[in-house]
Amino acid sequence: MRKAIYSTLVPGILAMVFSCSVEVGQPVPDSGKVPGITEGAVEGELLIRFSESAAELLDKAGLTKSGPAGPATRSGISTVDEVLSLLDGYEIERVFPEDRRTEEAARKAGLHLWYLVRFDGKTSLAKAASELSALGEVSRVEYNRQLKRAYSGKSVPMSVPAVKAASSGRFNDGLLPYQWSLINDGTLKETKFVKDADVQVEKAWDLCTGDPSIIVAVLDEGVDWSHPDLAGCMWVNEDEIWRSHEDNDGNGYAGDYYGFNFARGTGVISTDNLSDTGHGSHVAGVIGAVNNNGLGISSIAGGNGTKPGVRIMSCQIFSGQYAGTVLDEVRAIKYAADNGAVILQCSWGYVSGAANPYEWTPQYGDDETWMKDNVLEAKALDYFIHNAGSPDGVIEGGIAIFAGGNEDAPAAGYPGAYKDFVSVAATAGDFTPSVYTNYGPGTTICAPGGDQDYYYEYGEGENRGSVGCILSTLPLHISESGYGYMEGTSMACPHVSGVVALGLSYAAQLRKHFKADEIVDLLYSSSTPVEGFWNTDAPKYYYKYVAELGDNHFKSMDLNDYTGKMGSGQVNAYNFLKAIEGSGAAMSFPNVLVAEGGIATLVPSRYFTDGDGLTYSVSVKDGSIASASVAGGKLTVKGLKAGQTAATVTASDGRKNDFVITVKAKTAGEGWL
Repeated sequence: MRKAIYSTLVPGILAMVFSCSVEVGQPVPDSGKVPGITEGAVEGELLIRFSESAAELLDKAGLTKSGPAGPATRSGISTVDEVLSLLDGYEIERVFPEDRRTEEAARKAGLHLWYLVRFDGKTSLAKAASELSALGEVSRVEYNRQLKRAYSGKSVPMSVPAVKAASSGRFNDGLLPYQWSLINDGTLKETKFVKDADVQVEKAWDLCTGDPSIIVAVLDEGVDWSHPDLAGCMWVNEDEIWRSHEDNDGNGYAGDYYGFNFARGTGVISTDNLSDTGHGSHVAGVIGAVNNNGLGISSIAGGNGTKPGVRIMSCQIFSGQYAGTVLDEVRAIKYAADNGAVILQCSWGYVSGAANPYEWTPQYGDDETWMKDNVLEAKALDYFIHNAGSPDGVIEGGIAIFAGGNEDAPAAGYPGAYKDFVSVAATAGDFTPSVYTNYGPGTTICAPGGDQDYYYEYGEGENRGSVGCILSTLPLHISESGYGYMEGTSMACPHVSGVVALGLSYAAQLRKHFKADEIVDLLYSSSTPVEGFWNTDAPKYYYKYVAELGDNHFKSMDLNDYTGKMGSGQVNAYNFLKAIEGSGAAMSFPNVLVAEGGIATLVPSRYFTDGDGLTYSVSVKDGSIASASVAGGKLTVKGLKAGQTAATVTASDGRKNDFVITVKAKTAGEGWL
C-alpha cells in the first residue's frame, strides 16, 4: 500500500482509492439481470433499470422529476408497485436527476430508465433483487455497492521548505525546484534521478500554459477551493448561488457552485473531516494550481500568472470515513459531462484481477467480467466519453483517465483497464517503474507517481524517501504549510490529466477541433518509451519503508518483468502539444439552438484565431425570431418565437462568421446544433 508524506500528521496516501468490500453476500439466481453476489452492497438499496416499454408510465407517474431533491413512494407501474409494497417504507427516485439542457442526450443513452429503490433493510437484498428481476418491466437490477478505499491510514510527518521563496525556475513559485516530476534536471540532491525523467512540461510552456475554457472534473475527496494556490483555478457555476439550498440553474443539483459533494448530497465541497487525507486537493494541484503567483508549487496547466489556466471542477465522491457508493460515482460522472468538463480525473479503481491474493482481494480480470457486473457504471462512463465536449468546440467527447493501481500486479485495475479509457502506471525519477505500480494488460501510458521505497536511503527519520515523491497542495488544516508529498498511481494519473488539459488548452489557443479518440491517439504516439533509459542493473529498493524488516533489508526489481508493459511510454507534454499543432481541424462557429423565451450564450473569441484581444458585434437577419448581443466578451442569444434565422458575428478586425439560430417552442434544453 502506498503512503502519504505530509508536513503535518495526517492519514496515508490513497493507493487505489476504492475497492469493493471483501464481505461476500448471499448468492442470487443468475437470471442475466442481476450480478451473482451481493458483495459490498448497501443494505436496503437497489439500482433498477426499467425496460423501454415502461418509460411512458414512469413519465406519467411524474418520476421524471424525481431525484435527490424529491424521491417518490410509488412507481406508477402496478406490477412493480405490488412487489415494492412488500418492501416496507420504500422510496424510488431517478438515478440521474433531470437536467433540462441534457435530458435529450440522457434519454438517448437510456439513462432516464435507471432508478434507485430504497426499502426496509429487514428484507434481504438477494430476495428483493430476485423478485424485481422477475418482472417484465425490469431489465436490470444492480447493487449499490459501498465504495471502499484500500490505503493505509498511517500518517508520516515531514517538513516542507518555506512556502514563499525568491524567484527560481521557470515560474516564481518557490517550491518548483522540488517538483522533479515537472522539471527534472537530474541533480535534485540525490543520485536516483535521471535528467528529463519528467513530463517534459518546461518546453511545452513556451507554447501554452493552460486555458480556462478547459475543465477537468476531479472525482475524489473534495478539492480545497479556499487554498491560496487553488482558489484561482476552481471552476465556478455562474448560474448557481454559493451555499444555496435551491437548484437555481435547473441542472438537478442545488448550490453546485464549485461542483457537487455527491458523498454528502450537498453543494458544499468539504475537506475538513478529521478522516480526510487531502487527496483531492493534492491531485488538483498537480493539474492546475495557479502558476507564477509567488506562492507554493507550479502545476502543469495552471496558467502563467497573467493568463489563467485550466479549471478544476470538484466532484466529491469521498468524505471522511464515508466513501460514497456507485450511485454517487455515476451521478458525478454524468454531472461532469453535463456541466462542461472534458477530462474525468479518476485516481481510484478496483483491485487488479492479477493482484497477489495473499495481500489483496483480486477483482476484475477482463472487460467482459467488469461489464457484466457493472452495467450502470459502464453506461455512465460511456455517456461521458460520448457526450462531453461539443462538435463545435475544442473536443467532441470526453476522456476518462484512471490510476492503474498499486498492487504491483501484472495487469491494470478496472475500470481504467477497459479499452475505452486511459490507464496510468507510475514511474520514479529515473524512468524506472515505481515498485508498487500495476503494469501489463490494460496499462496504456505511464507518468511520474513517486516512490518512497526506492528513495528510502535518502533523508532522515520519517522524511526518508520523500524527495522521490510528488509535491502538491494540501488543505491548510492538514498541512500548516498547505503542501506535502504523496505517491502512487493516483499521483501519476493527474500528471496525465494535466498534460491532456494542457494539450486541449493549446488546441483552444490554435482554434482547433478534435474528437476525443484523436486526442488519446496523439497522447500515446507522442509519449517517451521508458525502457531505453533503464540501467541494466536491477534497481534496489527498501521493502515497505516502515522499518519492520530493518534498515538494510533491500529488494531488487527485475526490469525484464516490465519491459513492453508500461503502456505506450511516459507522457510527454512537449511532444503532445507539437502533435496537436500538426493535427486536427479548424474550429467552426456553432449554430445555436435555443428555446422560445430562453437564452443561450457563447464566447465568440474562441472561434477566431488570435481573437482574444478583439471586440465583437452581432447582427440577426430576422429580429422577430431571435435577438442577439455581445457584452463582457459573451454573445447572448434570446429566442423570441419558433423559427430559424441567419446571423453574423463580426470581429473588430473585419472577419466574419455566419451562423444559424433555431428557436423551438419546446426543447429539452439549450445548446449547439
